[in-house]
Amino acid sequence: MRRAIYPGSFDPVTNGHLDIIERGCKLFDEIIISILVNPDKQPFFSIEEREEMLNEILGDIHKGGCRLHVDSFRGLLVNYAVAKQANAIVRGIRAISDYEYELQMALMNRRLEPSIETVFMMPAETYSYVSSRLVKEVFHLGGVIEGLVPPLIEKRMKEKAKS
Repeated sequence: MRRAIYPGSFDPVTNGHLDIIERGCKLFDEIIISILVNPDKQPFFSIEEREEMLNEILGDIHKGGCRLHVDSFRGLLVNYAVAKQANAIVRGIRAISDYEYELQMALMNRRLEPSIETVFMMPAETYSYVSSRLVKEVFHLGGVIEGLVPPLIEKRMKEKAKS
């Protein structure tokens, strides 16, 4: 079985993330969407909220036989990948600046755990500029995020902003 870890903050999950997951299902039998617990960041959504929303949204993705699971982790990604018996780590690359950072991380991960490969995937051109950080910034400044995130996420962001 080819099992991959797709790590990230997913705060919020974007259509770019979902594009990577859907296309990753063509390469892997199972993808574990793993939310990184980062105590140094102030998230918009809690880990539990992100897990719940991802589970709900993933039901709509055409998987083609690929199993999808949502989990969270803290610590070194390669240690988590080994514990989950993953063969690969999937990382989305939007721009050259992403590549430089992700290359360093992939090389360090390879040094720490040579048995796990890193697979870089580019999102569809439509989402090549979309990031969770940018979506939150546009949202907080009153901009339109329709088409950048699934409707459920947009609805939940509006509900959370009201509270």
